[in-house]
This record gives sequence, C-alpha cells and structure tokens, in this order.
Amino acid sequence: MIGLIEVKLMELNQLFNSMDPSPFLERDLDQDAEEFIVSWAQEHPKQHELKLVVHLAKQPANVADAQKLVADSVAHYFEYRADMTLHEFRRLMREGRASFLIGLLFLGLCQFTVSLLSPSATNWQTIAREGLTIIGWVAMWKPLEIYLYRWWPLLALRNLYQRLSHMPVEVHCTASAPALNFKH
Repeated sequence: MIGLIEVKLMELNQLFNSMDPSPFLERDLDQDAEEFIVSWAQEHPKQHELKLVVHLAKQPANVADAQKLVADSVAHYFEYRADMTLHEFRRLMREGRASFLIGLLFLGLCQFTVSLLSPSATNWQTIAREGLTIIGWVAMWKPLEIYLYRWWPLLALRNLYQRLSHMPVEVHCTASAPALNFKH
C-alpha cells in the first residue's frame, strides 16, 4: 500500500527555502512545506510506502529536470534531517549518561549523609533524613526521563525522515491545479 502525499504549488521555487542561497540540490525545503510533508507522512501507517506528488500550476522550463531536481532535493534534505536527528539522539544519550553519573553520585552522597544521622533521631534529624532521601531520588529524575521517555520520539522521527528520503517523487504540471499556500 502506498501513502500518497500531494503538494500543490504555483511554481517550483515555493518548495524551497527562499533564504537559502545554496544550489537547488543542497537547498533546504521551505519550513511550511517540510511541516506539511512530515505531518501527512505521519498520518500514514509505518508499513506503507510513501510517495510525494508535487503539482505545479506554472510549468518549469524543463519538466524532466524539475522531476530530477525535486526528487534529488527531497531525498537529500530528508537524509540530512535523519542524520541531524541521529546526532541529536547521540547528544541526548551523552547527556543521559552524564546526568545519570551525577545523579547517582549525588544520591550516594545523600544516602551516606542519611546513614550518619542517628536512627533514634530528633524531629529535625528525621526531617533531614527524609529530605535527603527525597532530594537524592529527585536528582535521578532527569536521567530517568531521558532513558524512559525522551529517546524514542527522536528515533521515531529519524525513521520517518529516512522513509521520506527514500520515497519516490513525481512532479506534475497542470495549469488548472489550484496552488496550495503553506503560509498561515
């Protein structure tokens, strides 16, 4: 089954970031175009192959070149985004390891301090013992959040970008196609 993503534009330049001076193959997609493509790709089940169809109201000088240009640019852009997401994932894992070591050392220090307080303690020592135990475990919050919750959305996004980088792209020129405006 194929998950079809259709984009309707007036002209080809609307697909690309107008502030990026790079040649087309290396140019970034327009942010609104990227969000549109990604959001539609997320609507399709993961097991579906994706396909992008770009409908242009204004025919470019060479349609065959436009087809190759858009296909290569989209593949290049989403490969880049997948690579950047992998770098972000690796950075998050480094942060998780550092946070885990710091949290574990702090928890150990708190538990050591708790062990120094007498078990038959006064009210303030009981409060200090309980407070140190709680503070020590709170220090483990960030590494637990990273290792339990924050890593898997990054890998899911990377997988989506990889799917998008491999999808076939078609460009159709139809003078009657109404243009889709990404701007809100």
